[in-house]
Amino acid sequence: MDSTKLDTQNKVAPGKGDIITGTGQLHAYMAAGCKPPADWRIGTEHEKFIFDPDGFKPVAYDGPKGIGALLDGLVRFGWAPVLEGGNVIALTKPDGSSVTLEPGGQLELSGAPVETIHQTCAELTGHLKQVKKITGEMGTGVMGIGYAPTWDIGDISWMPKGRYKIMRDYMTKRGSLGHHMMLATCTVQVNLDFSDEARMVEMYRAALALQPLATALWANSPFKGGAKNGFASYRSHIWTDTDPDRCGMLPFVFEDGFGFERYVEYILDVPMYFVYRDGAYIDASGQSFRDFMDAKLPALPGEVPTIKDWEDHMTTVFPEVRLKQFLEMRGTDGGPWGNLCALPAFWVGLLYDDDALAAASDLIGDWTFEEMEALRSAVPQSALRTKFRGGTVQDMALEVLAMAKGGLARRARPDGKSADETGFLDPLFEIAQSGVTPADEILALYDGAWNGDVTPVFEKLSY
Repeated sequence: MDSTKLDTQNKVAPGKGDIITGTGQLHAYMAAGCKPPADWRIGTEHEKFIFDPDGFKPVAYDGPKGIGALLDGLVRFGWAPVLEGGNVIALTKPDGSSVTLEPGGQLELSGAPVETIHQTCAELTGHLKQVKKITGEMGTGVMGIGYAPTWDIGDISWMPKGRYKIMRDYMTKRGSLGHHMMLATCTVQVNLDFSDEARMVEMYRAALALQPLATALWANSPFKGGAKNGFASYRSHIWTDTDPDRCGMLPFVFEDGFGFERYVEYILDVPMYFVYRDGAYIDASGQSFRDFMDAKLPALPGEVPTIKDWEDHMTTVFPEVRLKQFLEMRGTDGGPWGNLCALPAFWVGLLYDDDALAAASDLIGDWTFEEMEALRSAVPQSALRTKFRGGTVQDMALEVLAMAKGGLARRARPDGKSADETGFLDPLFEIAQSGVTPADEILALYDGAWNGDVTPVFEKLSY
């Protein structure tokens, strides 16, 4: 039997330090993410803006109100600091959770892998309470929105992380909005497991096709530069002009034969950003990982990559749904507290339950990729009002939310008070039934009580 197939079937993952000698190791690495349903977990990621209430300005890394001071303050809650160049750039805990920095100082919680929505929501709530405690002492604020509503990106400080300088310099060569993505956007995401390659494929296809629906439900970035920007989710629109090599809807996911091997080929063809060696990032922007495997990388001639290099490279692709050894749902804006817990509930209900996934797969089964692309292009502007197949995305939202609710009900995961996880979907049903997205709500305030002033949004969307 071919050794690559043997490794894939047994899900034997190569170690991080192993030298990559062929693509078979990469296929095995991907397949090693497969887990029996009893071991499936939920990991929620959540970004937010830190701002100075005195003028509603962004904060830099340094200084008494800076991001560095915030990270230092969070250490008291049991977080261990991670340093780069003498600066604290992340915090970690043994449970696998971490706090990291996006390029413009957006603070991100990457939650631990947990079993229920109750647990992931409790973790998120505890984290926000910790952040509010420290920012309250510092005199700064925390808000949830998809795009910085009043800031010029020239006024936002870059965080002291080596990989961001390389990305910053390269992104302007591939699109016009890459710096906006890096400096001025916030999202909420969830990471989910799969049992085998076939399940991964079915989950990926449903999640990718329905990602625009999630974008519509969570749309919450209608302002730029202190005025309307013409979009419900400007954050989502930004990804359409960031880097075509590493963003988008991925048509091959819907082609016959899609699986781990096809995804590996896609990642191999995405131009590199960097290689990490001895505590420093080496600029390899635009270079080929395939050349790296052949010891022909210009940035490191004669060297070959390890599995850790592969893991780093995989983090530099940004499709609407990203595959690692789990699936990442990437289509939604940051926003109100309750909407953060609703995201894992939505996708878990839809993708972890067999009946709900089958229903979602049936719904999208005859969609063409052209229809999916058109939906992806239109939703950032018109959200739930987007027309699709004789109806609207609002109509679709009600149908899909019912599937997700059924999935959560069948999971029947109580919180100790006999409540299952379906209640976390309540904010989404309210949005879908009313047709009023978070973006619509703050736009109405802007046109009404706020008298054309965007700055009240900082108080409205503060945690």
